[in-house]
Amino acid sequence: MTLKRRDVLLGLTSLGLPILAASCTNNSSNSTTQSSPSSGQAASPASSTSSGSGPVRIGYQKSTIMLKSRGTIDKRLNSEGVQVEWKEFPAGPPLLEALNAGAIDIGPVGESPPIFAQAAGANLVYAASIAPNPKGSGVLVREDSLIKAVTDLKGKKVTFAKGSSANLLIVQLLEKDGLKFEDIEPVYLPPADARAAFVQGTVDAWVIWDPFFAAGETGIKSRVVANGEGVNRIGGYYIASRQFATERPAILKALLEEVRDLEEWSGKNRDEVAEVLTKALKLDATAVKTATDRRQFGLRPVTDDLLAEQQKVADVYYQLKLIPKPIKISDTVLPPDKVAAYALS
Repeated sequence: MTLKRRDVLLGLTSLGLPILAASCTNNSSNSTTQSSPSSGQAASPASSTSSGSGPVRIGYQKSTIMLKSRGTIDKRLNSEGVQVEWKEFPAGPPLLEALNAGAIDIGPVGESPPIFAQAAGANLVYAASIAPNPKGSGVLVREDSLIKAVTDLKGKKVTFAKGSSANLLIVQLLEKDGLKFEDIEPVYLPPADARAAFVQGTVDAWVIWDPFFAAGETGIKSRVVANGEGVNRIGGYYIASRQFATERPAILKALLEEVRDLEEWSGKNRDEVAEVLTKALKLDATAVKTATDRRQFGLRPVTDDLLAEQQKVADVYYQLKLIPKPIKISDTVLPPDKVAAYALS
């Protein structure tokens, strides 16, 4: 690793990961050949059917099902004369693939999927920022493993989802402890397959986010080698299609205001949130409660500082050859007058 690249990676220790479970993975069970938007083959964007006066199509994951189950977004948009269509995805990258293809208008993801999607040609906009959750992601090893620290991962098989927040977390943790990404053998798997590989012993470590991180801590014989504290400060994003943000800014603003209110409500009603997520995810109630209790809730405007940090993340992914070309995060920013029409105050 050159000094320049090392400096960039070290700079990431001041960044964060969007560790809500929206943080996302690729929807593929292949290991080192897992497909992702970084293949360079961009989907052909379709014309959004929700432009003008059509329904608003919101992508979500089971881990973000409170968006749908609470009902406040439907009520608010219905009062504006707009119907809502909910579309579930297993993770962030496929959610953004759908956005790129014109199948949805907006959805929450971690910091990494929009970078991979933009590199694949998606015409997206960063609409709002999700609060970070540094304690809600980390590296797990089996209880009887000889791995005691991040430095012990050298030469080991480490599983995580390519293009996810876990991907960036392992890059950050390795660099923090003086290792390179090339020092590990990455095995790219989505959470369910990664958990199976970890339990079966075909990989040495698993990098994952809540609530799957908490489930791994409590439900299988494992130890935490490191979490995101000290390196994880960005958070995730609500990503919208440029067409939706440009043509329906008032509806986008109303939607984001309801999400912000829902985040505030969730922070004050954690037991109810945990109950809903336990049923949706079919995970151990104790694990989901742990994940919910340590999560930071909140929705914030997308600032220039956040976009600058996001650019650093994109630069690292390009230097590691995980995306096929360099990208400019500034290309996702609309003119100030357009942003003002939907931005959170």
